[in-house]
Amino acid sequence: MDILLASLLMLLGNVEEAQPDASFEQLVQATLDSKHAIVAQLPDGNAGNPVLDGNGSESSGGATEGKDESDLFVKLDPQRDEAPVVKGIFVTAHSAAGARMESLLNLVDETELNAMVIDVKDDFGNITYPSENPMLQEMGTTTNIIRDMPALMDTLDDHDIYPIARVVVFKDTIIAKKKPEWSFLRPDGSVWDNGKPHNPDSFVNPYVKEVWDYNIEVAKEAAAYGFKEIQFDYVRFPEGFETRADKLTYKQDERKRIEAVADFVQYAREELTPLGVRVSVDIFGYAASVPAAEGIGQDFNKISQYVDVISPMVYPSHYSTGWYDQKVPDASPYETIYGAMEDTHEKLEEIGELKPVIRPWIQDFTASWIPGYIPYGKNEVEAQIRAMQEQDIHEFLLWNSSNRYTPGVDYDLDPNTTN
Repeated sequence: MDILLASLLMLLGNVEEAQPDASFEQLVQATLDSKHAIVAQLPDGNAGNPVLDGNGSESSGGATEGKDESDLFVKLDPQRDEAPVVKGIFVTAHSAAGARMESLLNLVDETELNAMVIDVKDDFGNITYPSENPMLQEMGTTTNIIRDMPALMDTLDDHDIYPIARVVVFKDTIIAKKKPEWSFLRPDGSVWDNGKPHNPDSFVNPYVKEVWDYNIEVAKEAAAYGFKEIQFDYVRFPEGFETRADKLTYKQDERKRIEAVADFVQYAREELTPLGVRVSVDIFGYAASVPAAEGIGQDFNKISQYVDVISPMVYPSHYSTGWYDQKVPDASPYETIYGAMEDTHEKLEEIGELKPVIRPWIQDFTASWIPGYIPYGKNEVEAQIRAMQEQDIHEFLLWNSSNRYTPGVDYDLDPNTTN
């Protein structure tokens, strides 16, 4: 015991010298798990790159010069010893609770797939199960789509399926209508609906802390049910927001949009990591290829530094003519994914050891609205997987909004085969 204590104190001394502002609890946490823990001093307001210590690599201090530093940040993946190499599919709440679930379970049982991303708060803002949380009940946004969440979790466990809860955050038409002060208002006082008055497509405001807390309550309840990971989607402002921001009324402060969004992700991690669940975020794939998507408030690295898993949505159909030297990226799934993964690796080099697991969303649907599109099937899905493997990325998620996945796909390709 004396040797163990002496070793611990020696290690603490090394970390404390580098991080004099750290609390004893933070130092113990980093020291006892020093093989896995990353300790960083993050600049105030998420500005610049983090300064890494512990097992991290030291980054340039130029970005932090002249700025006040925030609290010490310790990053440790709470599922590092439990999570598999995730190969998953998207499952709507209706599929999870309906007849289609049997075929989806069979698909996972009979292939190399091992995870499901299930809607617990969907694209409209519905909480998809009868919540027991008084705050969520009071908001009147709960449904009975998944009537028996414990039974669903038991089923997933019986099939050895890694459960991921999808929580759509700032795209929320229901809350925007119930709480207009949490949304974006037109000059006439009506809620902005993305030009769809008969089928509104509204967002709530990332600057509003009450919006953060509402979504975190959903995530905490999902964790209590047994989900191993909370995947946040639509962690952004509406597309094209920069073209309409001056015409809308909404709460804001001195922070840039990218800082408000990153601050939410940091807050979510602080609230959820103690519960033992991973935090992941879906992000536009092209965000890894540009300095920052200022308009929608997505900065790839400012978000990535706080999450355990980053899931760029790199569907080839979402790239326009010219990306990765392809006339029709949708018709070149291998080349498009290969280029996107190159950009992702290069972008994440900037945050060193804070780099999260890369787990892209890939395309298992035919984008018939794209001029020059090709039908997607076994070959196209496998081409995307092969491109990822060649970039040393082995986790992925398949997207098909109707949950009809291509049969016969080899999800664990032999890396020695050729394109």
